[in-house]
Amino acid sequence: MFTSGKATSPSHLLLGVLVAGAIMAATPSRAASPAPLPFPFLLPPVAAYEPPAAAPQIINPREDDAAAYELPARLRRQVVTYATREAPGTVVIDTPNKYLYYVLGNGQAMRYGIGVGRDGFTWSGVQSVTRKAEWPDWTPPPEMIARQPYLPRHMAGGPGNPLGARAMYLGGTVYRIHGTNAPETIGTHVSSGCIRLTNQDVVDLYSRVAVGAKVIVLPMERRADLGRVAR
Repeated sequence: MFTSGKATSPSHLLLGVLVAGAIMAATPSRAASPAPLPFPFLLPPVAAYEPPAAAPQIINPREDDAAAYELPARLRRQVVTYATREAPGTVVIDTPNKYLYYVLGNGQAMRYGIGVGRDGFTWSGVQSVTRKAEWPDWTPPPEMIARQPYLPRHMAGGPGNPLGARAMYLGGTVYRIHGTNAPETIGTHVSSGCIRLTNQDVVDLYSRVAVGAKVIVLPMERRADLGRVAR
């Protein structure tokens, strides 16, 4: 063949084709494919999945039993009309109806749902609060040990203690008004004579009751009208 009047040899023609092909291969195309991924051993390590750590449980004496159990409406702490001649600050235990009234005065009382003594362990009378304790220790009396020899002889105060968050001791008796770590027992006959409230409620009552306060415990057979104490 001829170019510009000169003959081109076949070898020169082949060389030109090869050079043109190399130039085209070196020129990036408009729709270049993505670069291949590196070899697996060059990829950054992938951290193993770890679930988020659970927040530590904080036990609050005002709230530790609320989330686990909700009292029936009638047993929840509430201000009620309560006709009585007892002085404000007096505590009345309505054993048959399973209520504790803290007299506020002006015809009103704060009413709490309670657990009372089981059959054969209820009692009645008038006592006074002789001592108060936060997160009290528990030392079962000999009579209780005799009936239930498996009980511990002493248990330090804390969330697992049967006396709960607070206790108010009644006269020289073995009886107390105290909290409980079993709120589902409120409204039942369950104890050996002590009066129990939820930990939330006993903390509230504890903040109101003074040492020396009068405590009236009505007998089981005396069915008082709700909201008033018969004379």
